[in-house]
Amino acid sequence: MSTKCIIGLGNPGAQYAATRHNIGFMVVDEVAQRHGLRFKASKGDYFLVEASRRLPAILLKPTTFMNLSGIAVRHILKTKGIAPEEALVISDDWQLPFGRLRIRKSGSAGGHNGLKDIILRLGTDEFPRLRIGIDRPPEGRDSADYVLSKFTRTESKELPFIVQRAADAVETAVFRGIEAAMNEFNRNTEDEIK
Repeated sequence: MSTKCIIGLGNPGAQYAATRHNIGFMVVDEVAQRHGLRFKASKGDYFLVEASRRLPAILLKPTTFMNLSGIAVRHILKTKGIAPEEALVISDDWQLPFGRLRIRKSGSAGGHNGLKDIILRLGTDEFPRLRIGIDRPPEGRDSADYVLSKFTRTESKELPFIVQRAADAVETAVFRGIEAAMNEFNRNTEDEIK
C-alpha cells in the first residue's frame, strides 16, 4: 500500500519552532523544500501541501497544538479518502536515543500525546509512524517541559543531518513503500551522526 499522506506533528507559533516537540514539522518542511512546494494555510486547523507530480503525497501540519493533532488528521484522511494505513505520522520520541529513526506500521502512542489523540480520533492505531529520537530528559526534569525545550548547541549542529535523513525516509516511503523505508532506516544511525 502506498503512502499518500505525510503528517508532521508539532506546535504552531514561533516560540515552539526550534523545540524538540516540533521535529515532525521540521521534517515535512524539509520534504516540501526539496520538491519546491509551499504549505498553504487552510480554513481548518492545519497547513497543507496537496499531492503533485513532484510528490504524490499530501503534506500536513496540524495547527491545533500537539494534544489535538487528531482533529486535522481525521478531517484530511476522511475528506481525501485516504485510509489510516496510507498515512505516515512523524513525531519526536524521548524514549529513543537522539537521532535514532524508528518506522513502524502500527503501535501504541508510547506516551506521546499527539499520537494518542490521533489514535483516539481515528479509532485505530493501525497507521505507520516515523519516530525520531530526542533522547531522555535529564534526571529530575519533567518530560513535558523537556519536549518543549530547545535543542542543545551540540544537538543543533547534528539536527540538520537528522532532519535530512528523516526526510530521506519519508521519500522512500512515498516512492518505494513503507517496507522499503523500514528496511533502510530502522538501523542504528548514531555512528553516522557522529
